[in-house]
Amino acid sequence: MVGRFSGKVAIITGSSFGIGRETALLFAKEGAKVTVTGRNEERLQGTRQALLDSGIPETNILIVPADITTSSGQDTLISKTLERFGKLDILVNNAGASIPDSQKRTGINQGIETYEQVMRLNVQSVIEMTQKVRPHLAKSKGDIVNVSSIVALKAGWSRTPYYPLAKAALDQYTRSAAIDLIHEGIRVNTVNPGIVATGFHGNATGLSSDASQKVTFLSIQYKNDHLSSTMTWDQIHLQFHVDSQDVQSIYLGLHAQFPRQTEKL
Repeated sequence: MVGRFSGKVAIITGSSFGIGRETALLFAKEGAKVTVTGRNEERLQGTRQALLDSGIPETNILIVPADITTSSGQDTLISKTLERFGKLDILVNNAGASIPDSQKRTGINQGIETYEQVMRLNVQSVIEMTQKVRPHLAKSKGDIVNVSSIVALKAGWSRTPYYPLAKAALDQYTRSAAIDLIHEGIRVNTVNPGIVATGFHGNATGLSSDASQKVTFLSIQYKNDHLSSTMTWDQIHLQFHVDSQDVQSIYLGLHAQFPRQTEKL
């Protein structure tokens, strides 16, 4: 059976673990050739092994250690993908993080340097990658998917204001880019995942694994009484349907903000 992404080439940023790793697995299982990238080489090898264990041929996997916030890292990522696979069809801008303040300040007392780091990773890197892949995606009539967050939506987040600010900016950039690039046959969409057990919260807050899981559980309980446990990736149905001839549809199931099962964007 031919997969939905057979013949496609995809770059997934921040794919050394979590949502990025699972997205790479999803795309590869559906036939795509995938470029996996991140800064942690040990975690990247973990993604590589997960792909191989799932039966993905080595020829369909490219591992590129790179810092997506640097121009050189972006250029290396794109050039190695084109050198290996010859084209690019899909860019998933997944890399992102809520970066703790170096002096452990919270709320509006967080330093400007923290703001700059958060914006550079969550917004500026997406803008730069979009600009750089534009000519390649125009050739393939390709797609860009920006991974945002539930924190970009209505609620305020007083403890770490820069991360939701960045994700809200990403959502608005996606709208503008979608209007601009559709004339070249490039579709741009965003997804806003809810709380997912990936290790993200521990990295962002410095909490232990146990403490992070408790915070995640309590956050979900506070938002939705109908959700009874921390969500894992397997509980989220995230489907990217990419077709160069048709309109792209993105479905996100079990979104933490909404009681209905599937939200169509």
